[in-house]
Amino acid sequence: MKYIYDVLEGLCGAVGVPGVAGCSDAACVALELLRKYIPDAQQDKFGNVYGIIKGGNKLSAALSDEQETFPKLPTLLLDAHIDEVGMIVTFIDDKGFIKAGLCGGVDPRILSAQRVTVWGKKPINGVVCSLPPHLVKDEKKALKKEDIIIDVGLSKEQLAEFVSLGDRITVDGEFTRLKKARLTSRALDNRAGVAAILYALELMQGRELKYDLAVLFSSLEEVGGRGARIGAYRLKPDFAVVVDVSYGDCPELLVHESGRMGDGVMIGISPYLDREIFENFKILAKTHDVKHQIEVMSRSTGTNADEITVSRCGVRGGLLSIPLRNMHTPAELVDIEDIEATGRLLCEFCCDKWGV
Repeated sequence: MKYIYDVLEGLCGAVGVPGVAGCSDAACVALELLRKYIPDAQQDKFGNVYGIIKGGNKLSAALSDEQETFPKLPTLLLDAHIDEVGMIVTFIDDKGFIKAGLCGGVDPRILSAQRVTVWGKKPINGVVCSLPPHLVKDEKKALKKEDIIIDVGLSKEQLAEFVSLGDRITVDGEFTRLKKARLTSRALDNRAGVAAILYALELMQGRELKYDLAVLFSSLEEVGGRGARIGAYRLKPDFAVVVDVSYGDCPELLVHESGRMGDGVMIGISPYLDREIFENFKILAKTHDVKHQIEVMSRSTGTNADEITVSRCGVRGGLLSIPLRNMHTPAELVDIEDIEATGRLLCEFCCDKWGV
Protein backbone atom coordinates (compact mmCIF):
# COMPACT_ATOMS: atom_id res chain seq x y z
CA MET A 1 0.00 0.00 0.00
CA LYS A 2 2.90 2.37 0.73
CA TYR A 3 4.20 1.85 -2.82
CA ILE A 4 0.88 3.00 -4.31
CA TYR A 5 0.60 5.94 -1.92
CA ASP A 6 4.12 7.18 -2.74
CA VAL A 7 3.61 6.80 -6.50
CA LEU A 8 0.29 8.65 -6.38
CA GLU A 9 1.70 11.49 -4.32
CA GLY A 10 4.36 12.10 -6.98
CA LEU A 11 1.94 11.79 -9.89
CA CYS A 12 -0.79 13.97 -8.40
CA GLY A 13 1.73 16.69 -7.58
CA ALA A 14 2.49 17.15 -11.29
CA VAL A 15 0.48 19.12 -13.85
CA GLY A 16 -1.10 17.35 -16.81
CA VAL A 17 -3.84 19.52 -18.34
CA PRO A 18 -4.04 18.58 -22.06
CA GLY A 19 -1.81 20.54 -24.38
CA VAL A 20 0.82 21.83 -21.94
CA ALA A 21 3.67 22.38 -24.41
CA GLY A 22 2.82 18.97 -25.84
CA CYS A 23 4.43 17.11 -22.94
CA SER A 24 3.23 17.64 -19.38
CA ASP A 25 5.04 17.52 -16.06
CA ALA A 26 2.86 14.53 -15.16
CA ALA A 27 4.10 12.65 -18.24
CA CYS A 28 7.71 13.37 -17.22
CA VAL A 29 7.08 11.99 -13.73
CA ALA A 30 5.37 8.90 -15.18
CA LEU A 31 8.26 8.36 -17.59
CA GLU A 32 10.78 8.25 -14.77
CA LEU A 33 8.62 5.83 -12.80
CA LEU A 34 8.18 3.57 -15.84
CA ARG A 35 11.92 3.50 -16.55
CA LYS A 36 12.43 1.48 -13.38
CA TYR A 37 10.83 -1.42 -15.28
CA ILE A 38 11.48 -0.39 -18.90
CA PRO A 39 14.78 1.54 -18.99
CA ASP A 40 14.35 2.57 -22.63
CA ALA A 41 10.79 3.88 -22.19
CA GLN A 42 10.13 7.02 -24.23
CA GLN A 43 7.86 10.04 -24.55
CA ASP A 44 6.52 11.15 -27.93
CA LYS A 45 5.75 14.66 -29.19
CA PHE A 46 2.09 14.32 -28.15
CA GLY A 47 2.92 13.64 -24.50
CA ASN A 48 2.37 9.87 -24.60
CA VAL A 49 4.71 7.79 -22.42
CA TYR A 50 5.33 4.26 -23.66
CA GLY A 51 7.65 1.27 -23.48
CA ILE A 52 7.78 -2.42 -24.48
CA ILE A 53 8.92 -5.50 -22.56
CA LYS A 54 9.52 -8.68 -24.53
CA GLY A 55 7.69 -11.72 -23.16
CA GLY A 56 8.98 -15.23 -22.59
CA ASN A 57 11.34 -14.08 -19.85
CA LYS A 58 11.13 -13.01 -16.24
CA LEU A 59 10.53 -9.31 -15.88
CA SER A 60 13.60 -7.44 -14.71
CA ALA A 61 14.75 -3.87 -15.08
CA ALA A 62 18.13 -5.20 -16.29
CA LEU A 63 16.77 -7.01 -19.37
CA SER A 64 16.52 -4.15 -21.88
CA ASP A 65 19.66 -5.24 -23.82
CA GLU A 66 18.59 -8.89 -23.96
CA GLN A 67 14.91 -8.55 -24.82
CA GLU A 68 15.30 -8.58 -28.61
CA THR A 69 16.58 -12.19 -28.59
CA PHE A 70 13.18 -13.60 -27.59
CA PRO A 71 10.63 -14.71 -30.22
CA LYS A 72 7.64 -12.51 -31.02
CA LEU A 73 4.60 -13.19 -28.87
CA PRO A 74 1.17 -11.54 -29.07
CA THR A 75 1.39 -7.96 -27.82
CA LEU A 76 -0.70 -6.97 -24.81
CA LEU A 77 -1.14 -3.23 -24.26
CA LEU A 78 -1.79 -1.76 -20.81
CA ASP A 79 -3.12 1.81 -21.06
CA ALA A 80 -3.98 4.51 -18.53
CA HIS A 81 -4.31 8.18 -19.39
CA ILE A 82 -1.97 10.61 -17.68
CA ASP A 83 -3.78 13.90 -18.43
CA GLU A 84 -6.27 15.69 -16.19
CA VAL A 85 -9.13 18.16 -16.56
CA GLY A 86 -8.37 21.85 -16.16
CA MET A 87 -8.89 25.22 -17.80
CA ILE A 88 -7.25 27.40 -20.43
CA VAL A 89 -6.64 31.17 -20.54
CA THR A 90 -8.92 32.62 -23.23
CA PHE A 91 -8.76 36.39 -22.55
CA ILE A 92 -7.15 38.98 -20.25
CA ASP A 93 -9.15 42.17 -19.73
CA ASP A 94 -7.84 45.69 -19.14
CA LYS A 95 -8.04 45.25 -15.35
CA GLY A 96 -5.95 42.07 -15.34
CA PHE A 97 -8.80 39.63 -14.84
CA ILE A 98 -8.38 36.32 -16.67
CA LYS A 99 -11.27 34.71 -18.53
CA ALA A 100 -10.94 30.93 -18.69
CA GLY A 101 -12.47 28.13 -20.73
CA LEU A 102 -12.84 24.51 -19.71
CA CYS A 103 -10.16 22.09 -20.94
CA GLY A 104 -11.85 18.74 -20.39
CA GLY A 105 -14.98 18.11 -18.35
CA VAL A 106 -14.37 20.24 -15.26
CA ASP A 107 -17.49 20.38 -13.07
CA PRO A 108 -18.52 24.07 -13.21
CA ARG A 109 -20.66 23.66 -10.08
CA ILE A 110 -17.54 23.63 -7.88
CA LEU A 111 -15.55 26.45 -9.51
CA SER A 112 -16.92 29.48 -7.71
CA ALA A 113 -14.31 30.90 -5.24
CA GLN A 114 -11.89 28.04 -5.87
CA ARG A 115 -8.15 28.62 -5.59
CA VAL A 116 -6.33 27.96 -8.85
CA THR A 117 -2.84 27.99 -10.34
CA VAL A 118 -2.15 29.56 -13.73
CA TRP A 119 0.76 27.77 -15.42
CA GLY A 120 2.47 30.54 -17.39
CA LYS A 121 6.18 31.33 -17.50
CA LYS A 122 6.00 30.73 -13.77
CA PRO A 123 3.13 29.44 -11.61
CA ILE A 124 0.72 32.22 -10.59
CA ASN A 125 -1.81 31.73 -7.79
CA GLY A 126 -5.34 32.99 -8.30
CA VAL A 127 -8.98 32.70 -7.26
CA VAL A 128 -12.12 32.19 -9.33
CA CYS A 129 -14.32 35.24 -8.78
CA SER A 130 -17.59 34.71 -6.95
CA LEU A 131 -20.63 36.89 -6.26
CA PRO A 132 -21.55 37.32 -2.57
CA PRO A 133 -24.63 35.23 -1.71
CA HIS A 134 -26.53 38.47 -0.97
CA LEU A 135 -26.36 39.38 -4.68
CA VAL A 136 -27.15 36.00 -6.19
CA LYS A 137 -30.61 36.05 -7.78
CA ASP A 138 -30.92 32.29 -8.27
CA GLU A 139 -28.99 30.18 -5.75
CA LYS A 140 -29.82 26.99 -7.64
CA LYS A 141 -27.81 28.02 -10.70
CA ALA A 142 -24.15 27.05 -10.96
CA LEU A 143 -21.44 29.27 -12.40
CA LYS A 144 -21.73 29.22 -16.20
CA LYS A 145 -18.57 28.17 -18.02
CA GLU A 146 -18.58 31.40 -20.04
CA ASP A 147 -18.58 33.41 -16.80
CA ILE A 148 -15.37 31.98 -15.30
CA ILE A 149 -13.16 34.92 -14.29
CA ILE A 150 -9.92 34.58 -12.32
CA ASP A 151 -8.24 37.22 -10.17
CA VAL A 152 -4.49 36.83 -9.64
CA GLY A 153 -3.96 40.26 -8.06
CA LEU A 154 -1.94 41.72 -10.96
CA SER A 155 -2.59 44.44 -13.52
CA LYS A 156 -2.81 43.58 -17.21
CA GLU A 157 0.68 44.96 -17.74
CA GLN A 158 2.15 42.96 -14.85
CA LEU A 159 0.30 39.83 -15.93
CA ALA A 160 1.62 40.08 -19.50
CA GLU A 161 5.12 39.31 -18.22
CA PHE A 162 4.11 35.86 -17.00
CA VAL A 163 0.83 34.74 -18.60
CA SER A 164 -0.22 34.29 -22.23
CA LEU A 165 -3.40 33.24 -23.99
CA GLY A 166 -3.55 29.44 -24.10
CA ASP A 167 -1.78 28.88 -20.79
CA ARG A 168 -3.32 26.11 -18.71
CA ILE A 169 -4.97 26.43 -15.30
CA THR A 170 -5.49 23.85 -12.57
CA VAL A 171 -7.89 24.00 -9.65
CA ASP A 172 -5.87 23.48 -6.48
CA GLY A 173 -6.56 20.26 -4.60
CA GLU A 174 -4.28 19.09 -1.81
CA PHE A 175 -3.12 15.46 -1.76
CA THR A 176 -4.47 14.25 1.58
CA ARG A 177 -4.65 10.85 3.23
CA LEU A 178 -7.94 10.15 4.97
CA LYS A 179 -8.94 7.41 7.42
CA LYS A 180 -8.31 3.77 6.56
CA ALA A 181 -7.18 3.43 2.94
CA ARG A 182 -8.89 6.51 1.50
CA LEU A 183 -7.16 9.52 -0.02
CA THR A 184 -8.25 12.67 -1.83
CA SER A 185 -6.57 14.86 -4.44
CA ARG A 186 -7.07 16.49 -7.80
CA ALA A 187 -6.09 14.39 -10.84
CA LEU A 188 -6.79 10.97 -9.31
CA ASP A 189 -8.64 10.56 -12.61
CA ASN A 190 -6.53 8.96 -13.91
CA ARG A 191 -3.27 8.95 -11.95
CA ALA A 192 -4.93 6.12 -9.99
CA GLY A 193 -4.94 4.03 -13.17
CA VAL A 194 -1.29 4.85 -13.87
CA ALA A 195 -0.40 3.83 -10.30
CA ALA A 196 -2.28 0.52 -10.74
CA ILE A 197 -0.25 -0.35 -13.85
CA LEU A 198 3.04 0.57 -12.15
CA TYR A 199 2.05 -1.56 -9.16
CA ALA A 200 1.30 -4.46 -11.53
CA LEU A 201 4.80 -4.11 -13.01
CA GLU A 202 6.25 -4.15 -9.50
CA LEU A 203 4.37 -7.38 -8.73
CA MET A 204 5.58 -8.96 -11.99
CA GLN A 205 9.22 -8.75 -10.96
CA GLY A 206 10.72 -12.26 -11.24
CA ARG A 207 7.64 -13.69 -12.99
CA GLU A 208 7.44 -14.91 -16.58
CA LEU A 209 5.47 -12.79 -19.01
CA LYS A 210 3.17 -14.58 -21.44
CA TYR A 211 2.98 -11.64 -23.83
CA ASP A 212 5.12 -8.94 -25.36
CA LEU A 213 3.96 -6.27 -22.95
CA ALA A 214 3.43 -2.68 -24.12
CA VAL A 215 2.70 0.04 -21.56
CA LEU A 216 1.09 3.33 -22.58
CA PHE A 217 0.43 6.31 -20.33
CA SER A 218 -1.60 8.28 -22.84
CA SER A 219 -2.27 11.97 -23.26
CA LEU A 220 -5.34 13.91 -24.37
CA GLU A 221 -7.98 11.49 -23.04
CA GLU A 222 -9.93 14.27 -21.37
CA VAL A 223 -10.30 16.05 -24.72
CA GLY A 224 -11.29 13.09 -26.88
CA GLY A 225 -8.80 10.21 -26.58
CA ARG A 226 -6.36 11.25 -29.32
CA GLY A 227 -3.30 10.16 -27.33
CA ALA A 228 -4.54 6.57 -27.02
CA ARG A 229 -5.43 6.50 -30.71
CA ILE A 230 -1.90 7.59 -31.65
CA GLY A 231 -0.23 5.29 -29.11
CA ALA A 232 -2.19 2.20 -30.12
CA TYR A 233 -1.38 2.79 -33.78
CA ARG A 234 2.33 2.94 -32.93
CA LEU A 235 2.40 -0.09 -30.60
CA LYS A 236 0.20 -2.42 -32.73
CA PRO A 237 -1.30 -4.50 -29.89
CA ASP A 238 -3.22 -7.75 -30.34
CA PHE A 239 -4.97 -7.30 -26.98
CA ALA A 240 -5.40 -4.25 -24.77
CA VAL A 241 -6.49 -3.58 -21.21
CA VAL A 242 -7.45 -0.01 -20.36
CA VAL A 243 -7.32 1.08 -16.72
CA ASP A 244 -9.41 4.10 -15.74
CA VAL A 245 -11.69 5.32 -12.95
CA SER A 246 -15.45 5.00 -12.77
CA TYR A 247 -18.29 6.15 -10.53
CA GLY A 248 -17.91 5.03 -6.94
CA ASP A 249 -20.53 5.27 -4.17
CA CYS A 250 -22.54 7.70 -6.29
CA PRO A 251 -25.93 8.30 -4.60
CA GLU A 252 -27.38 9.85 -7.78
CA LEU A 253 -27.15 6.48 -9.57
CA LEU A 254 -28.96 3.22 -9.02
CA VAL A 255 -27.06 0.67 -6.93
CA HIS A 256 -26.11 -1.43 -9.95
CA GLU A 257 -24.91 1.63 -11.90
CA SER A 258 -22.23 2.69 -9.41
CA GLY A 259 -19.17 0.90 -8.09
CA ARG A 260 -18.61 0.42 -4.38
CA MET A 261 -15.45 1.90 -2.94
CA GLY A 262 -13.42 -0.66 -1.03
CA ASP A 263 -15.04 -3.61 -2.87
CA GLY A 264 -12.18 -3.96 -5.34
CA VAL A 265 -11.51 -3.56 -9.04
CA MET A 266 -14.44 -3.07 -11.43
CA ILE A 267 -14.31 -5.51 -14.37
CA GLY A 268 -16.02 -3.95 -17.36
CA ILE A 269 -18.32 -5.55 -19.90
CA SER A 270 -19.66 -3.62 -22.89
CA PRO A 271 -20.50 -4.19 -26.58
CA TYR A 272 -17.20 -2.40 -27.26
CA LEU A 273 -15.19 -4.91 -25.16
CA ASP A 274 -14.07 -8.51 -25.71
CA ARG A 275 -16.24 -11.05 -23.88
CA GLU A 276 -13.44 -13.63 -23.49
CA ILE A 277 -11.16 -11.09 -21.81
CA PHE A 278 -13.98 -10.17 -19.45
CA GLU A 279 -14.61 -13.84 -18.56
CA ASN A 280 -10.91 -14.49 -18.07
CA PHE A 281 -10.65 -11.53 -15.68
CA LYS A 282 -13.48 -12.99 -13.61
CA ILE A 283 -11.80 -16.42 -13.46
CA LEU A 284 -8.43 -14.93 -12.50
CA ALA A 285 -10.01 -12.71 -9.82
CA LYS A 286 -11.72 -15.70 -8.20
CA THR A 287 -8.67 -17.97 -8.55
CA HIS A 288 -6.31 -15.47 -6.94
CA ASP A 289 -8.80 -14.08 -4.41
CA VAL A 290 -8.78 -10.54 -5.83
CA LYS A 291 -11.68 -8.38 -4.63
CA HIS A 292 -13.75 -7.41 -7.66
CA GLN A 293 -17.12 -6.21 -8.90
CA ILE A 294 -18.76 -6.13 -12.33
CA GLU A 295 -19.42 -2.93 -14.29
CA VAL A 296 -21.97 -3.29 -17.11
CA MET A 297 -22.11 -0.65 -19.86
CA SER A 298 -24.83 -0.91 -22.51
CA ARG A 299 -22.92 1.00 -25.21
CA SER A 300 -19.50 2.68 -25.30
CA THR A 301 -17.25 2.76 -22.22
CA GLY A 302 -16.37 6.47 -22.25
CA THR A 303 -12.69 5.49 -21.89
CA ASN A 304 -9.66 4.97 -24.11
CA ALA A 305 -10.94 1.45 -24.78
CA ASP A 306 -13.34 2.98 -27.30
CA GLU A 307 -10.39 4.36 -29.28
CA ILE A 308 -7.90 1.52 -28.90
CA THR A 309 -10.26 -1.28 -29.90
CA VAL A 310 -10.75 0.25 -33.37
CA SER A 311 -7.04 0.88 -34.01
CA ARG A 312 -5.72 -0.50 -37.31
CA CYS A 313 -7.73 -3.69 -38.03
CA GLY A 314 -9.16 -3.89 -34.50
CA VAL A 315 -7.84 -4.78 -31.05
CA ARG A 316 -9.50 -7.13 -28.55
CA GLY A 317 -10.02 -4.99 -25.50
CA GLY A 318 -10.77 -5.21 -21.78
CA LEU A 319 -11.45 -2.55 -19.16
CA LEU A 320 -10.62 -2.40 -15.46
CA SER A 321 -11.91 0.56 -13.47
CA ILE A 322 -11.21 1.99 -10.03
CA PRO A 323 -14.23 3.38 -8.11
CA LEU A 324 -13.87 7.14 -7.55
CA ARG A 325 -16.05 9.78 -5.95
CA ASN A 326 -16.28 13.50 -6.82
CA MET A 327 -15.08 12.96 -10.41
CA HIS A 328 -13.58 15.96 -12.24
CA THR A 329 -13.25 18.03 -9.09
CA PRO A 330 -10.19 19.03 -7.00
CA ALA A 331 -11.36 16.64 -4.24
CA GLU A 332 -11.55 13.30 -6.03
CA LEU A 333 -11.58 10.36 -3.65
CA VAL A 334 -10.29 6.78 -4.03
CA ASP A 335 -9.56 3.75 -1.88
CA ILE A 336 -5.97 2.52 -2.19
CA GLU A 337 -7.14 -1.07 -1.70
CA ASP A 338 -9.13 -0.81 -4.95
CA ILE A 339 -5.99 0.34 -6.78
CA GLU A 340 -4.07 -2.53 -5.20
CA ALA A 341 -6.70 -5.04 -6.38
CA THR A 342 -6.51 -3.60 -9.90
CA GLY A 343 -2.72 -4.02 -9.98
CA ARG A 344 -2.92 -7.57 -8.70
CA LEU A 345 -5.47 -8.61 -11.32
CA LEU A 346 -3.42 -6.97 -14.09
CA CYS A 347 -0.33 -8.84 -12.92
CA GLU A 348 -2.10 -12.21 -13.06
CA PHE A 349 -3.51 -11.44 -16.50
CA CYS A 350 -0.04 -10.61 -17.88
CA CYS A 351 1.44 -13.80 -16.42
CA ASP A 352 -1.46 -16.06 -17.48
CA LYS A 353 -1.37 -18.34 -20.53
CA TRP A 354 -4.73 -17.15 -21.86
CA GLY A 355 -4.62 -15.84 -25.41
CA VAL A 356 -1.11 -17.15 -26.23
